[in-house]
Amino acid sequence: MDIKQDPLHSSDANSDETPHEKSATLHTDDVPALLNGSVSKAEKMKAIDELIARPDVTLESFAHLDIKKILRKIDLRLIPMLTLLYLLSFLDRGNIGNAKIEGLAEDLNLTGAQYNWCLTAFFFTYCAFEVPSNMLLKKLRPSIWLPSIMVAWGIVMTLMGIVNNYHGLLIARIFLGVAEAGLFPGVVYYNTMWYCRYEVQVRQAIFFSAASVAGAFSGLLAYGISFMDGVGGLEGWRWIFILEGMVTVLVAIAAFFTLYDFPETASFLTLEERAFVAYRLRYDGQDSGIDSSMRVAQNERRDWKFVKAAFLDWQIWLNIVVYWGYVCPLYGISLFLPTIIRELGYKSTTAQLLTVPIYVTASVITVLVAWIADKKRHRSSFIVVGLFFQLIGFVMCISTNSAAVTYAGIFIAACAIYQCQPSNVTWLSNNLAGSYKRAVGMGLQISVGNLAGAYASNFYRSTDSPRYRLGHGLEIGFVCCGIIAALIQIFSYKRINAKRAAQIERKEHNGYTPEELSDLGDKAMTFKYTL
Repeated sequence: MDIKQDPLHSSDANSDETPHEKSATLHTDDVPALLNGSVSKAEKMKAIDELIARPDVTLESFAHLDIKKILRKIDLRLIPMLTLLYLLSFLDRGNIGNAKIEGLAEDLNLTGAQYNWCLTAFFFTYCAFEVPSNMLLKKLRPSIWLPSIMVAWGIVMTLMGIVNNYHGLLIARIFLGVAEAGLFPGVVYYNTMWYCRYEVQVRQAIFFSAASVAGAFSGLLAYGISFMDGVGGLEGWRWIFILEGMVTVLVAIAAFFTLYDFPETASFLTLEERAFVAYRLRYDGQDSGIDSSMRVAQNERRDWKFVKAAFLDWQIWLNIVVYWGYVCPLYGISLFLPTIIRELGYKSTTAQLLTVPIYVTASVITVLVAWIADKKRHRSSFIVVGLFFQLIGFVMCISTNSAAVTYAGIFIAACAIYQCQPSNVTWLSNNLAGSYKRAVGMGLQISVGNLAGAYASNFYRSTDSPRYRLGHGLEIGFVCCGIIAALIQIFSYKRINAKRAAQIERKEHNGYTPEELSDLGDKAMTFKYTL
Protein backbone atom coordinates (compact mmCIF):
# COMPACT_ATOMS: atom_id res chain seq x y z
CA MET A 1 0.00 0.00 0.00
CA ASP A 2 1.15 3.48 -0.80
CA ILE A 3 1.23 5.61 2.37
CA LYS A 4 3.41 8.71 2.49
CA GLN A 5 6.17 8.76 5.08
CA ASP A 6 6.31 11.04 8.11
CA PRO A 7 9.01 10.56 10.76
CA LEU A 8 6.54 11.13 13.60
CA HIS A 9 3.51 9.54 11.96
CA SER A 10 5.23 6.79 10.03
CA SER A 11 3.54 4.14 7.96
CA ASP A 12 3.87 0.39 7.99
CA ALA A 13 7.01 0.80 5.93
CA ASN A 14 8.63 2.24 9.02
CA SER A 15 8.35 -1.04 10.88
CA ASP A 16 9.40 -4.61 10.17
CA GLU A 17 6.02 -5.73 8.92
CA THR A 18 6.06 -8.32 6.19
CA PRO A 19 4.16 -7.59 2.96
CA HIS A 20 1.71 -10.22 1.86
CA GLU A 21 -0.35 -11.01 -1.13
CA LYS A 22 -3.37 -8.86 -1.78
CA SER A 23 -6.58 -9.74 -0.01
CA ALA A 24 -10.09 -8.42 0.13
CA THR A 25 -10.98 -5.37 2.17
CA LEU A 26 -11.55 -6.25 5.81
CA HIS A 27 -15.17 -6.59 6.87
CA THR A 28 -15.56 -6.18 10.61
CA ASP A 29 -19.20 -7.23 10.47
CA ASP A 30 -17.85 -10.75 10.03
CA VAL A 31 -17.20 -10.73 13.76
CA PRO A 32 -20.45 -10.05 15.65
CA ALA A 33 -18.71 -9.44 18.99
CA LEU A 34 -17.13 -6.29 17.57
CA LEU A 35 -20.52 -4.80 16.83
CA ASN A 36 -22.13 -5.64 20.14
CA GLY A 37 -21.66 -2.74 22.55
CA SER A 38 -22.62 -4.86 25.53
CA VAL A 39 -19.69 -7.28 25.36
CA SER A 40 -16.75 -6.89 27.74
CA LYS A 41 -13.39 -5.40 26.81
CA ALA A 42 -11.79 -8.83 27.10
CA GLU A 43 -14.28 -10.25 24.59
CA LYS A 44 -13.65 -7.38 22.19
CA MET A 45 -9.90 -7.97 22.40
CA LYS A 46 -10.38 -11.68 21.75
CA ALA A 47 -12.63 -10.99 18.77
CA ILE A 48 -10.11 -8.63 17.14
CA ASP A 49 -7.26 -11.08 17.82
CA GLU A 50 -9.22 -13.82 16.05
CA LEU A 51 -10.02 -11.48 13.17
CA ILE A 52 -6.43 -10.42 12.43
CA ALA A 53 -5.19 -14.01 12.78
CA ARG A 54 -7.25 -15.11 9.77
CA PRO A 55 -5.02 -16.09 6.81
CA ASP A 56 -6.99 -13.87 4.41
CA VAL A 57 -6.32 -10.74 6.52
CA THR A 58 -3.12 -8.98 5.36
CA LEU A 59 -1.76 -5.44 5.24
CA GLU A 60 -3.59 -4.97 1.95
CA SER A 61 -6.84 -5.47 3.83
CA PHE A 62 -6.20 -2.07 5.44
CA ALA A 63 -4.84 -0.29 2.35
CA HIS A 64 -7.69 2.22 2.38
CA LEU A 65 -6.81 3.47 5.89
CA ASP A 66 -4.58 6.49 6.56
CA ILE A 67 -1.88 5.42 9.03
CA LYS A 68 -0.69 8.98 9.64
CA LYS A 69 -4.20 10.00 10.69
CA ILE A 70 -4.54 6.97 12.97
CA LEU A 71 -1.20 7.59 14.69
CA ARG A 72 -2.07 11.24 15.12
CA LYS A 73 -5.31 10.26 16.86
CA ILE A 74 -3.40 7.93 19.17
CA ASP A 75 -0.77 10.58 19.91
CA LEU A 76 -3.37 13.16 20.91
CA ARG A 77 -5.09 10.76 23.31
CA LEU A 78 -2.02 9.18 24.88
CA ILE A 79 1.06 11.39 24.86
CA PRO A 80 -0.18 14.54 26.67
CA MET A 81 -1.46 12.62 29.69
CA LEU A 82 1.56 10.28 29.83
CA THR A 83 3.88 13.29 29.67
CA LEU A 84 2.02 14.99 32.50
CA LEU A 85 2.13 11.83 34.63
CA TYR A 86 5.87 11.45 34.22
CA LEU A 87 6.52 15.16 34.75
CA LEU A 88 4.77 14.94 38.12
CA SER A 89 6.58 11.70 38.97
CA PHE A 90 10.03 13.15 38.33
CA LEU A 91 9.06 16.42 39.98
CA ASP A 92 7.90 14.65 43.14
CA ARG A 93 10.93 12.36 43.19
CA GLY A 94 13.54 15.09 42.81
CA ASN A 95 11.99 18.04 44.65
CA ILE A 96 13.82 17.04 47.82
CA GLY A 97 16.92 18.63 46.23
CA ASN A 98 15.08 21.94 45.94
CA ALA A 99 13.65 21.58 49.45
CA LYS A 100 17.15 21.08 50.82
CA ILE A 101 18.46 24.42 49.65
CA GLU A 102 15.33 26.06 51.07
CA GLY A 103 16.17 24.81 54.56
CA LEU A 104 14.92 21.22 54.90
CA ALA A 105 18.20 19.84 56.27
CA GLU A 106 18.58 22.64 58.82
CA ASP A 107 14.97 22.48 60.05
CA LEU A 108 15.06 18.69 60.50
CA ASN A 109 18.62 18.75 61.88
CA LEU A 110 19.84 16.34 59.20
CA THR A 111 23.49 15.44 58.87
CA GLY A 112 24.93 14.99 55.38
CA ALA A 113 24.84 11.19 55.81
CA GLN A 114 21.21 11.24 56.97
CA TYR A 115 20.12 13.32 54.00
CA ASN A 116 21.88 10.92 51.62
CA TRP A 117 20.18 7.95 53.30
CA CYS A 118 16.79 9.57 52.68
CA LEU A 119 17.71 9.76 48.99
CA THR A 120 19.07 6.21 48.90
CA ALA A 121 16.14 4.54 50.70
CA PHE A 122 13.77 5.64 47.94
CA PHE A 123 15.59 3.54 45.35
CA PHE A 124 15.52 0.27 47.30
CA THR A 125 11.73 0.05 47.27
CA TYR A 126 11.46 1.78 43.88
CA CYS A 127 13.59 -0.92 42.27
CA ALA A 128 12.02 -3.83 44.15
CA PHE A 129 8.49 -3.14 42.91
CA GLU A 130 9.09 -2.31 39.23
CA VAL A 131 9.05 -5.84 37.78
CA PRO A 132 5.92 -6.94 39.73
CA SER A 133 4.20 -3.73 38.66
CA ASN A 134 4.82 -4.38 34.97
CA MET A 135 3.56 -7.94 35.35
CA LEU A 136 0.32 -6.59 36.80
CA LEU A 137 -0.13 -3.72 34.36
CA LYS A 138 -1.69 -5.59 31.47
CA LYS A 139 -3.79 -7.82 33.71
CA LEU A 140 -5.23 -4.97 35.80
CA ARG A 141 -5.56 -2.48 32.88
CA PRO A 142 -3.41 0.66 32.51
CA SER A 143 -6.37 3.01 33.09
CA ILE A 144 -6.80 1.55 36.57
CA TRP A 145 -3.24 0.69 37.62
CA LEU A 146 -1.35 3.82 36.61
CA PRO A 147 -3.75 6.37 38.20
CA SER A 148 -4.00 4.22 41.36
CA ILE A 149 -0.28 4.25 42.04
CA MET A 150 -0.27 7.96 41.21
CA VAL A 151 -2.86 8.69 43.91
CA ALA A 152 -0.72 6.72 46.35
CA TRP A 153 2.47 8.66 45.72
CA GLY A 154 0.61 11.98 45.69
CA ILE A 155 -0.67 11.27 49.19
CA VAL A 156 2.81 10.27 50.37
CA MET A 157 4.30 13.43 48.84
CA THR A 158 1.73 15.63 50.59
CA LEU A 159 2.47 13.96 53.93
CA MET A 160 6.20 14.62 53.46
CA GLY A 161 5.32 18.26 54.07
CA ILE A 162 4.49 17.56 57.71
CA VAL A 163 7.44 15.38 58.75
CA ASN A 164 9.32 16.66 61.80
CA ASN A 165 12.50 14.60 61.94
CA TYR A 166 14.91 12.36 60.07
CA HIS A 167 12.95 9.16 60.71
CA GLY A 168 9.72 10.64 59.39
CA LEU A 169 11.40 11.80 56.20
CA LEU A 170 13.15 8.44 55.74
CA ILE A 171 9.89 6.46 56.08
CA ALA A 172 8.09 8.82 53.68
CA ARG A 173 10.82 8.37 51.07
CA ILE A 174 10.62 4.57 51.43
CA PHE A 175 6.87 4.60 50.74
CA LEU A 176 7.32 7.09 47.90
CA GLY A 177 9.57 4.52 46.23
CA VAL A 178 6.89 1.82 46.58
CA ALA A 179 4.21 4.04 45.06
CA GLU A 180 6.24 5.51 42.18
CA ALA A 181 7.86 2.21 41.15
CA GLY A 182 5.30 1.24 38.53
CA LEU A 183 5.00 4.45 36.56
CA PHE A 184 8.11 4.73 34.37
CA PRO A 185 8.47 1.02 33.43
CA GLY A 186 4.70 0.87 33.05
CA VAL A 187 4.53 3.80 30.65
CA VAL A 188 7.44 2.69 28.46
CA TYR A 189 5.89 -0.78 28.19
CA TYR A 190 2.44 0.73 27.63
CA ASN A 191 3.78 2.68 24.63
CA THR A 192 5.02 -0.55 23.04
CA MET A 193 1.43 -1.82 23.14
CA TRP A 194 0.39 1.02 20.80
CA TYR A 195 3.37 1.83 18.57
CA CYS A 196 5.62 -0.29 16.33
CA ARG A 197 9.37 -0.57 16.85
CA TYR A 198 10.42 2.38 14.69
CA GLU A 199 7.63 4.69 15.81
CA VAL A 200 8.02 4.39 19.55
CA GLN A 201 11.23 6.25 20.47
CA VAL A 202 9.99 9.70 19.58
CA ARG A 203 6.93 9.05 21.76
CA GLN A 204 9.11 7.75 24.59
CA ALA A 205 11.27 10.85 24.21
CA ILE A 206 8.34 13.27 24.34
CA PHE A 207 7.05 11.86 27.60
CA PHE A 208 10.56 11.37 29.00
CA SER A 209 11.46 14.94 28.13
CA ALA A 210 9.03 15.67 30.93
CA ALA A 211 11.90 14.66 33.22
CA SER A 212 14.08 17.48 31.94
CA VAL A 213 11.11 19.86 31.89
CA ALA A 214 10.42 18.78 35.47
CA GLY A 215 13.96 19.76 36.34
CA ALA A 216 13.43 23.23 34.90
CA PHE A 217 9.92 23.56 36.30
CA SER A 218 11.08 22.28 39.67
CA GLY A 219 13.58 25.11 39.96
CA LEU A 220 11.03 27.73 38.92
CA LEU A 221 8.32 26.26 41.13
CA ALA A 222 10.60 25.96 44.15
CA TYR A 223 11.69 29.55 43.60
CA GLY A 224 8.06 30.71 43.64
CA ILE A 225 6.96 28.51 46.53
CA SER A 226 9.93 29.64 48.63
CA PHE A 227 8.10 32.97 49.06
CA MET A 228 5.36 31.10 50.95
CA ASP A 229 7.75 30.69 53.85
CA GLY A 230 5.73 31.35 57.01
CA VAL A 231 2.29 30.90 55.42
CA GLY A 232 0.14 28.81 57.77
CA GLY A 233 3.07 28.65 60.13
CA LEU A 234 4.94 26.33 57.74
CA GLU A 235 8.38 26.67 56.21
CA GLY A 236 8.68 27.22 52.45
CA TRP A 237 10.18 23.79 51.80
CA ARG A 238 7.12 22.12 53.37
CA TRP A 239 4.86 23.90 50.89
CA ILE A 240 6.94 22.46 48.03
CA PHE A 241 5.93 18.93 49.11
CA ILE A 242 2.33 19.77 50.03
CA LEU A 243 1.36 21.68 46.90
CA GLU A 244 3.09 19.34 44.46
CA GLY A 245 1.55 16.31 46.18
CA MET A 246 -1.95 17.77 45.99
CA VAL A 247 -1.57 18.52 42.27
CA THR A 248 -0.47 14.91 41.69
CA VAL A 249 -3.62 13.54 43.36
CA LEU A 250 -5.88 15.82 41.30
CA VAL A 251 -4.22 14.81 38.01
CA ALA A 252 -4.44 11.12 39.01
CA ILE A 253 -8.20 11.42 39.45
CA ALA A 254 -8.49 12.91 35.96
CA ALA A 255 -6.28 10.09 34.57
CA PHE A 256 -8.85 7.47 35.64
CA PHE A 257 -11.19 8.91 32.99
CA THR A 258 -8.71 9.90 30.26
CA LEU A 259 -6.30 6.96 29.92
CA TYR A 260 -7.08 4.25 27.38
CA ASP A 261 -6.16 0.60 27.89
CA PHE A 262 -5.36 -1.13 24.59
CA PRO A 263 -5.80 -0.44 20.85
CA GLU A 264 -8.36 -3.24 20.58
CA THR A 265 -10.70 -1.43 23.00
CA ALA A 266 -9.94 2.21 22.10
CA SER A 267 -13.28 3.99 21.67
CA PHE A 268 -11.71 6.84 19.66
CA LEU A 269 -10.71 4.41 16.86
CA THR A 270 -13.08 2.78 14.41
CA LEU A 271 -13.32 -1.01 14.41
CA GLU A 272 -11.16 -1.24 11.30
CA GLU A 273 -8.57 1.11 12.79
CA ARG A 274 -8.37 -0.99 15.95
CA ALA A 275 -7.83 -4.11 13.88
CA PHE A 276 -5.17 -2.35 11.77
CA VAL A 277 -3.18 -1.14 14.79
CA ALA A 278 -3.43 -4.59 16.39
CA TYR A 279 -2.32 -6.28 13.15
CA ARG A 280 0.75 -4.04 12.76
CA LEU A 281 1.83 -4.73 16.34
CA ARG A 282 1.16 -8.46 16.02
CA TYR A 283 3.66 -8.89 13.17
CA ASP A 284 6.12 -6.14 14.11
CA GLY A 285 9.70 -7.42 14.42
CA GLN A 286 9.64 -10.13 11.76
CA ASP A 287 12.61 -10.08 9.40
CA SER A 288 11.46 -8.57 6.09
CA GLY A 289 13.39 -11.22 4.19
CA ILE A 290 11.03 -13.97 5.31
CA ASP A 291 8.67 -15.57 2.81
CA SER A 292 5.27 -13.84 3.04
CA SER A 293 3.57 -17.19 3.62
CA MET A 294 5.39 -17.51 6.97
CA ARG A 295 3.64 -15.08 9.34
CA VAL A 296 5.30 -15.04 12.77
CA ALA A 297 3.14 -13.25 15.33
CA GLN A 298 4.26 -11.66 18.58
CA ASN A 299 3.44 -13.99 21.46
CA GLU A 300 0.83 -12.45 23.79
CA ARG A 301 0.54 -15.29 26.34
CA ARG A 302 1.24 -14.77 30.04
CA ASP A 303 3.45 -17.69 31.03
CA TRP A 304 6.10 -18.06 33.73
CA LYS A 305 8.55 -19.46 31.19
CA PHE A 306 8.73 -15.98 29.65
CA VAL A 307 9.54 -14.53 33.07
CA LYS A 308 12.39 -17.04 33.35
CA ALA A 309 13.51 -16.24 29.80
CA ALA A 310 13.74 -12.54 30.67
CA PHE A 311 15.79 -13.15 33.81
CA LEU A 312 18.21 -15.39 31.88
CA ASP A 313 18.58 -13.17 28.79
CA TRP A 314 22.15 -11.91 28.39
CA GLN A 315 21.13 -8.78 26.46
CA ILE A 316 19.04 -7.45 29.38
CA TRP A 317 21.88 -7.74 31.90
CA LEU A 318 24.42 -6.24 29.50
CA ASN A 319 22.04 -3.41 28.72
CA ILE A 320 21.64 -2.69 32.44
CA VAL A 321 25.33 -1.73 32.51
CA VAL A 322 24.65 0.67 29.63
CA TYR A 323 21.71 1.98 31.67
CA TRP A 324 23.95 2.58 34.68
CA GLY A 325 26.30 4.55 32.43
CA TYR A 326 23.84 7.43 32.11
CA VAL A 327 21.42 6.91 35.02
CA CYS A 328 24.10 7.44 37.68
CA PRO A 329 24.86 10.87 36.18
CA LEU A 330 21.13 11.49 35.65
CA TYR A 331 20.27 11.03 39.32
CA GLY A 332 23.43 12.74 40.46
CA ILE A 333 22.47 15.84 38.52
CA SER A 334 18.72 15.79 39.31
CA LEU A 335 19.28 15.37 43.06
CA PHE A 336 22.32 17.61 43.54
CA LEU A 337 22.37 20.16 40.72
CA PRO A 338 20.89 23.04 42.78
CA THR A 339 23.31 22.30 45.63
CA ILE A 340 26.33 22.05 43.27
CA ILE A 341 25.47 25.39 41.66
CA ARG A 342 24.94 27.02 45.07
CA GLU A 343 28.32 25.75 46.25
CA LEU A 344 29.90 27.47 43.24
CA GLY A 345 29.07 30.76 44.95
CA TYR A 346 25.52 31.54 43.83
CA LYS A 347 22.74 32.24 46.32
CA SER A 348 19.84 29.78 46.63
CA THR A 349 17.32 31.56 44.41
CA THR A 350 19.90 32.12 41.66
CA ALA A 351 20.96 28.46 41.91
CA GLN A 352 17.33 27.39 41.35
CA LEU A 353 17.04 29.58 38.23
CA LEU A 354 20.41 28.50 36.76
CA THR A 355 19.13 24.92 36.53
CA VAL A 356 16.38 25.96 34.10
CA PRO A 357 18.37 26.49 30.83
CA ILE A 358 20.14 23.15 31.36
CA TYR A 359 16.90 21.20 31.54
CA VAL A 360 15.14 23.06 28.73
CA THR A 361 18.02 22.46 26.31
CA ALA A 362 18.20 18.78 27.33
CA SER A 363 14.49 18.40 26.60
CA VAL A 364 14.80 19.79 23.06
CA ILE A 365 17.82 17.57 22.29
CA THR A 366 16.02 14.49 23.64
CA VAL A 367 13.07 14.85 21.26
CA LEU A 368 15.28 15.80 18.27
CA VAL A 369 17.54 12.75 18.71
CA ALA A 370 14.52 10.45 19.03
CA TRP A 371 12.97 11.85 15.85
CA ILE A 372 16.17 11.18 13.93
CA ALA A 373 16.61 7.72 15.51
CA ASP A 374 13.12 6.59 14.49
CA LYS A 375 13.60 7.97 11.00
CA LYS A 376 16.95 6.15 10.64
CA ARG A 377 15.63 3.04 12.46
CA HIS A 378 18.76 3.08 14.58
CA ARG A 379 19.47 3.41 18.32
CA SER A 380 22.95 2.45 19.48
CA SER A 381 25.08 5.20 17.90
CA PHE A 382 23.04 7.90 19.65
CA ILE A 383 23.59 6.18 23.00
CA VAL A 384 27.35 5.84 22.53
CA VAL A 385 27.74 9.45 21.33
CA GLY A 386 25.66 10.62 24.31
CA LEU A 387 27.89 8.71 26.71
CA PHE A 388 31.02 10.27 25.19
CA PHE A 389 29.60 13.78 25.61
CA GLN A 390 28.80 12.97 29.25
CA LEU A 391 32.40 11.94 29.66
CA ILE A 392 33.57 15.29 28.25
CA GLY A 393 31.24 17.19 30.59
CA PHE A 394 32.35 15.44 33.77
CA VAL A 395 36.04 15.68 32.82
CA MET A 396 35.52 19.45 32.54
CA CYS A 397 33.92 19.49 36.01
CA ILE A 398 36.64 17.47 37.73
CA SER A 399 39.57 19.30 36.17
CA THR A 400 38.80 22.94 36.97
CA ASN A 401 38.38 25.43 39.80
CA SER A 402 36.34 27.77 37.62
CA ALA A 403 32.63 28.06 38.42
CA ALA A 404 31.90 28.95 34.79
CA VAL A 405 33.72 25.89 33.40
CA THR A 406 32.03 23.60 35.96
CA TYR A 407 28.63 24.98 34.99
CA ALA A 408 29.47 24.48 31.29
CA GLY A 409 30.58 20.90 31.99
CA ILE A 410 27.35 20.11 33.82
CA PHE A 411 25.41 21.73 30.96
CA ILE A 412 27.10 19.49 28.36
CA ALA A 413 26.73 16.35 30.47
CA ALA A 414 23.04 16.97 31.22
CA CYS A 415 22.17 17.59 27.58
CA ALA A 416 23.81 14.27 26.66
CA ILE A 417 22.32 12.31 29.57
CA TYR A 418 18.63 12.88 28.97
CA GLN A 419 18.53 11.71 25.34
CA CYS A 420 20.20 8.43 26.35
CA GLN A 421 17.25 7.25 28.43
CA PRO A 422 14.55 7.01 25.72
CA SER A 423 17.19 5.78 23.26
CA ASN A 424 18.25 2.92 25.50
CA VAL A 425 14.87 1.77 26.83
CA THR A 426 13.58 1.80 23.24
CA TRP A 427 16.64 -0.12 22.06
CA LEU A 428 16.01 -2.94 24.50
CA SER A 429 12.23 -2.96 23.97
CA ASN A 430 12.84 -3.24 20.20
CA ASN A 431 14.90 -6.37 20.84
CA LEU A 432 12.55 -8.21 23.20
CA ALA A 433 9.82 -10.19 21.42
CA GLY A 434 6.76 -11.56 23.14
CA SER A 435 4.55 -9.19 25.11
CA TYR A 436 5.02 -10.77 28.53
CA LYS A 437 8.77 -11.19 28.17
CA ARG A 438 9.02 -7.57 27.07
CA ALA A 439 7.02 -6.44 30.10
CA VAL A 440 9.27 -8.37 32.50
CA GLY A 441 12.48 -7.52 30.63
CA MET A 442 11.78 -3.80 30.57
CA GLY A 443 10.79 -3.88 34.24
CA LEU A 444 14.01 -5.72 35.04
CA GLN A 445 16.13 -3.29 33.02
CA ILE A 446 14.63 -0.26 34.72
CA SER A 447 14.48 -1.71 38.25
CA VAL A 448 18.05 -2.99 38.43
CA GLY A 449 19.18 -0.03 36.33
CA ASN A 450 17.67 2.42 38.78
CA LEU A 451 19.72 0.94 41.62
CA ALA A 452 22.26 3.37 40.19
CA GLY A 453 20.16 6.05 41.83
CA ALA A 454 21.00 4.54 45.20
CA TYR A 455 24.70 4.78 44.36
CA ALA A 456 24.42 8.29 42.93
CA SER A 457 22.61 9.48 46.07
CA ASN A 458 25.90 9.09 47.90
CA PHE A 459 28.29 10.39 45.26
CA TYR A 460 28.02 14.08 46.12
CA ARG A 461 28.90 14.33 49.80
CA SER A 462 28.71 17.66 51.62
CA THR A 463 32.29 17.09 52.83
CA ASP A 464 33.49 17.20 49.19
CA SER A 465 32.04 20.61 48.32
CA PRO A 466 32.54 22.78 46.37
CA ARG A 467 34.63 20.74 43.88
CA TYR A 468 32.87 17.37 44.38
CA ARG A 469 35.79 15.56 42.79
CA LEU A 470 34.74 12.17 44.18
CA GLY A 471 31.23 12.51 42.75
CA HIS A 472 32.42 13.63 39.33
CA GLY A 473 35.07 10.89 39.30
CA LEU A 474 32.56 8.15 40.08
CA GLU A 475 30.25 9.44 37.35
CA ILE A 476 33.17 9.22 34.90
CA GLY A 477 33.76 5.60 35.92
CA PHE A 478 30.14 4.61 35.32
CA VAL A 479 30.03 6.40 31.97
CA CYS A 480 33.12 4.47 30.81
CA CYS A 481 31.52 1.16 31.84
CA GLY A 482 28.40 2.13 29.88
CA ILE A 483 30.43 2.83 26.75
CA ILE A 484 32.18 -0.53 26.93
CA ALA A 485 28.90 -2.43 27.52
CA ALA A 486 27.17 -0.62 24.62
CA LEU A 487 29.98 -1.53 22.21
CA ILE A 488 29.84 -5.18 23.28
CA GLN A 489 26.07 -5.24 22.76
CA ILE A 490 26.36 -3.66 19.31
CA PHE A 491 28.94 -6.17 18.06
CA SER A 492 26.96 -9.08 19.56
CA TYR A 493 23.78 -8.02 17.74
CA LYS A 494 25.67 -7.64 14.46
CA ARG A 495 27.12 -11.14 14.79
CA ILE A 496 23.74 -12.71 15.63
CA ASN A 497 21.95 -10.86 12.80
CA ALA A 498 24.54 -12.05 10.30
CA LYS A 499 24.17 -15.64 11.51
CA ARG A 500 20.36 -15.47 11.28
CA ALA A 501 20.50 -13.93 7.81
CA ALA A 502 22.59 -16.90 6.66
CA GLN A 503 20.08 -19.31 8.19
CA ILE A 504 17.20 -17.58 6.41
CA GLU A 505 19.17 -17.73 3.17
CA ARG A 506 19.41 -21.52 3.65
CA LYS A 507 15.64 -21.66 4.37
CA GLU A 508 16.26 -23.22 7.78
CA HIS A 509 13.24 -21.38 9.20
CA ASN A 510 11.00 -23.62 7.09
CA GLY A 511 11.74 -26.38 9.57
CA TYR A 512 9.65 -24.56 12.19
CA THR A 513 5.97 -23.76 12.37
CA PRO A 514 4.94 -20.10 12.82
CA GLU A 515 3.72 -20.99 16.31
CA GLU A 516 7.12 -22.42 17.28
CA LEU A 517 8.92 -19.34 15.98
CA SER A 518 6.48 -17.09 17.83
CA ASP A 519 7.15 -19.01 21.03
CA LEU A 520 10.91 -18.45 20.58
CA GLY A 521 10.34 -14.70 20.40
CA ASP A 522 13.54 -12.73 19.91
CA LYS A 523 15.54 -15.97 19.94
CA ALA A 524 13.88 -17.11 16.70
CA MET A 525 16.00 -16.92 13.55
CA THR A 526 13.23 -14.87 11.93
CA PHE A 527 13.73 -12.04 14.45
CA LYS A 528 16.20 -9.30 13.55
CA TYR A 529 17.84 -7.25 16.30
CA THR A 530 17.77 -3.46 16.04
CA LEU A 531 21.19 -1.78 16.17
